[in-house]
Amino acid sequence: MSRSRRAWWPLVAAVVTVVSGLLGPGAAPAVAADSAYRYWSFWTWDTDEDRWTYATQGPGTLRVGDGDLIGFRFAVSDGASDMRAPRDASAYDAICGDGAGVAIVVDFGTARDAPEGETPPAPRTACARPPGGATAAEALAGVAEPLRYDSDALLCAIAGYPARGCADQLSEDGDGDSAASGDGGGSAVAVLAGVGTVAALAAAAWLRARRRRRA
Repeated sequence: MSRSRRAWWPLVAAVVTVVSGLLGPGAAPAVAADSAYRYWSFWTWDTDEDRWTYATQGPGTLRVGDGDLIGFRFAVSDGASDMRAPRDASAYDAICGDGAGVAIVVDFGTARDAPEGETPPAPRTACARPPGGATAAEALAGVAEPLRYDSDALLCAIAGYPARGCADQLSEDGDGDSAASGDGGGSAVAVLAGVGTVAALAAAAWLRARRRRRA
């Protein structure tokens, strides 16, 4: 997948998620099987619903503080209807018992999610105590280095995992193969349904146009 597509694809996923949330449960649009990706997703804990919610801001922009519980999950996902939350639902108090700090859950995924030749580490939790006004990325860096980002500031690895790749698109046989579709990365968003289609494709088109204007 090209750098420009990696840059806007997570935003498209977030737009689809928000739209799906507005439409209600079960409203997530369908995405073709060949548009699955292997990547780190970012989550926040919804105390009212008592569940993980896909973050509508990236870890580099979301400000966190005492009492927040955030999570990261590495998995193969289509970015819309099959987004996988961290499997650990530990309460904030179980991670930051004294009530100070940012509770962090890092789920490295399963062996099935892992790139070829790599083994996912065991899930971990940590209580970060970043300075006031810190972002989720800064809190994460304090407890799970080394982090790896690509040139578009997309989070590629946590605690060095995975060792290579970044939001890789998978071929139909499940292997990471960004050139499988013949256009240097393939279609980042396949056939979507309903309102989610309009929102996701509009966001993608806007970002592509913006990049062309800057070129």
